[in-house]
Amino acid sequence: MNRKELEPDRSPEARFGDRLRTLRDVRGWTQEELGQRMGYSGTHISAIETGRRPPTARFSAGADKVLGTGDQLEREGRAVRHSALLEGFPEYVRHEARAAEIRLYEVGVIPGLLQTPEYTTVLAESAVKRGSITEEQAEERVALIAKRQATLERTPPPWVIAVLDESCLRCPIGGPSVMEAQFARLLAFAQLPHTVLQMAPFDMGARRPFDLPVTVLTLPDRSLMSYAESAQRGHLERESTFVLPTLTAYHQLQAEAPSQAETVAIISTLRKGTL
Repeated sequence: MNRKELEPDRSPEARFGDRLRTLRDVRGWTQEELGQRMGYSGTHISAIETGRRPPTARFSAGADKVLGTGDQLEREGRAVRHSALLEGFPEYVRHEARAAEIRLYEVGVIPGLLQTPEYTTVLAESAVKRGSITEEQAEERVALIAKRQATLERTPPPWVIAVLDESCLRCPIGGPSVMEAQFARLLAFAQLPHTVLQMAPFDMGARRPFDLPVTVLTLPDRSLMSYAESAQRGHLERESTFVLPTLTAYHQLQAEAPSQAETVAIISTLRKGTL
């Protein structure tokens, strides 16, 4: 029998596959026997075990049912699918949900907390077309955005300051109707009593302290946390001492950027161009 050695430390998919094989071996089942019980082929089971194929939510739930593992594999499968998110981001989201203050700076696209469902869907579908994520991962991204936005509606709501690079407003996503609704969403956000919305124009040039997206959280105990990311990786900073320089730079960004009233006027003008 040609049995491939697994490398569980290679990736989240590989860890899930190793876990599945171990559970199968304990029961003395072949891949074909497990597949028959779950409604999959032995080839499919092999692809999951060797990490060549990520487990879907349906597969993970089915494995738990057949193997009698409660919801263990479903939770592990969810972690695999979340691996499409950048490092540190899942943990950041948990802290974001309880933050007292959220300060964010975004480049290129409207930040997730302020996106309309249509805007979010276009971004997710585009990522699928590029092959960077699967359709299931796209669905989970859309669901995660909606869950994060509930943060703005909790009682008491967090104080949210959003500074958007001008590129966020100038980049057309999904066509005029999608952008019109997105501009309307931004204008509604700016009217809330616990929010501030500003734009960092292109002509700020070198006065702009950040080149990449960054978020600073103030937690209920007044401790600080920051999250910054590039195209390939994210970094969650949990030590307040190291976050303070980022917070100072954020205050400088706000001081240099046009006021909320000026930003609202610019967005209103852009919105008229989509009507």
